[in-house]
Amino acid sequence: PVANATISPGPLAHQVRAGDPVTLRCSVQVGSAPVTFTWLRHGQQLAQGPLLELGHVHVGHSGTYQCVATNQLGQDGHRVFRALSPELALTVTPQRHWGTVAAGVGGSLLFLLLLLTVIVGWHRWHRL
Repeated sequence: PVANATISPGPLAHQVRAGDPVTLRCSVQVGSAPVTFTWLRHGQQLAQGPLLELGHVHVGHSGTYQCVATNQLGQDGHRVFRALSPELALTVTPQRHWGTVAAGVGGSLLFLLLLLTVIVGWHRWHRL
């Protein structure tokens, strides 16, 4: 029977930034082939297979993940064994958008420069 299902990379709490590529692998220490793997997110079935490729993650990928490893004993397949991995709490933090911040600061400075030019021009025009 299957036993000791684990998810890697661990540990039980895993933190990544938005945009990072994330792939989780489920494996068992014990179990005769064929072993099937089912991925759960918040207890709901998400995918099948030993790898869960989330791709470039976003904040919506945050949550609790587990995998269930299953195999059968005997030719009749009447004995089904399941091993549930410990939960992996995946936290996706928003990525800082320094390019957006820099554009905002640059735009503000340009606006202030334009405003200063208008004020100086207005003062000179009224002096004449």
